[in-house]
Amino acid sequence: MKRTPPAAGPVVQRLTASGFAIDGAVHRAALLTPDRVLSWSPPPLAELSEEDLAPLLALDPAPEFVLIGAGPRHAFAPPALIAALDARGIGVEAMDSRAAARAWSLLRAEGRWIAAALMPL
Repeated sequence: MKRTPPAAGPVVQRLTASGFAIDGAVHRAALLTPDRVLSWSPPPLAELSEEDLAPLLALDPAPEFVLIGAGPRHAFAPPALIAALDARGIGVEAMDSRAAARAWSLLRAEGRWIAAALMPL
């Protein structure tokens, strides 16, 4: 069986009491693109907007979808944000931040061109 190499880019190594251990650094909250990780100071989920996700939306090509890690519990992304990303042809998948971190790793291992916004645990 031929194995495909893992996708390049940031790897969420584990969750800690302080946040997400990604490529040797701990981030309380993070924006993930296929090629980098950025520490992030997000607004409350209900106020999340396109501007807050600007580094993710600047990807070329645009991501297939954005994983929204909503914090310690599942919550829906704001309808205005979903509509704005949909207008750009970008899907939104919201889940709790732990699940989003796991999904990031699985989907990137498949080589998917995605982005993620992980809110604090």
